[in-house]
Amino acid sequence: MSCPICGKETSPDSRPFCSKRCADVDLARWLNGNYAVPSDDPEDIEAAIEAAAQAAASTDRLH
Repeated sequence: MSCPICGKETSPDSRPFCSKRCADVDLARWLNGNYAVPSDDPEDIEAAIEAAAQAAASTDRLH
């Protein structure tokens, strides 16, 4: 198995990474928001809450 950061062979102590350094690089990427899950939700939280409420109301009307 190769390290997802640098491609070197992984170390049993740092798996799935080759070293603590690569593990720290990966953690920094998560904390900086470099890794993100795409979403169709509005970025504005108030708009997201309103959209969720409208979706729930639509579902309620169907049942």
